[in-house]
Amino acid sequence: MQTALSIALAGLFCFSCFDSADAQNVRRLAIPQLKQKETLAYSLQTVSVKANCFPPQLRGVLAYIAARTGRRPMVTSGFRAHGRSHSQHRHCAAADIRIPGVSERTIIAIAASAPGIGGIGRYCNGIVHVDIGPKRRWTYC
Repeated sequence: MQTALSIALAGLFCFSCFDSADAQNVRRLAIPQLKQKETLAYSLQTVSVKANCFPPQLRGVLAYIAARTGRRPMVTSGFRAHGRSHSQHRHCAAADIRIPGVSERTIIAIAASAPGIGGIGRYCNGIVHVDIGPKRRWTYC
């Protein structure tokens, strides 16, 4: 059931990524190191998570994390139009992620070595924030 839901969400995400102007310029991202062959380096927690604006550098960070853990990060939050003015989420340059079965400490350690990583935050609910803004670290409980 969870696999079918993941496939359905990935399909919806793919369709949301394409518009008639960009359809020819989109490149699929394949990560052979994953346990199963996947075309996306991450999944979305719900269809309401906005991630179609992620720049290549952020998609690369997520792909790096996926390759090192062998599992796709689940994006719980991407672009947010409202919130703090300095938030990287407002610029679609941040993702809040979790990877079931992988500790947040492991995710943070892997993210810290990702090329192009900026901020890394840890929330007490197990979610890890990654972005491509200025380098900084925090824990927020």
